Amino acid sequence: MLTITIPGEMRGKGRPRFSARGGFARAYTDSKTANAEAWVKHCAVTQAGTAPIEGAVSIAITIDVVPPASWAVRKKANALAGAFFPTSKPDLDNIAKLIADALNGIVWRDDKQIVRMVLAKRYAPTAQAVLTVVEV
Repeated sequence: MLTITIPGEMRGKGRPRFSARGGFARAYTDSKTANAEAWVKHCAVTQAGTAPIEGAVSIAITIDVVPPASWAVRKKANALAGAFFPTSKPDLDNIAKLIADALNGIVWRDDKQIVRMVLAKRYAPTAQAVLTVVEV
């Protein structure tokens, strides 16, 4: 089992952008998505540092979101106690896609090896993502 903590607010994987320079269309990743993927890779390399897993993997991703500062103290306390959950952007599936793509060749050879995925988004005092990987 491998656990990787990614500090900071997570963002979802952006849609591919297209450019038509010189008469040829090409797709590229926007800079915000590229920077987010680089941060995830950095966290994985510094915390895991192992060779990529070759077999099937099961992953669990928990996204911790900080309640807005504008909320009343009681509402923040209820959110942190799990009375309700964040339903704002970014979408949970887009975050999972960013993490899965970023860890290709680092934690696993390719994200097609993921056979089970458990995702959760909750309020917490600090923003972070916690990824747990188990080879099955």
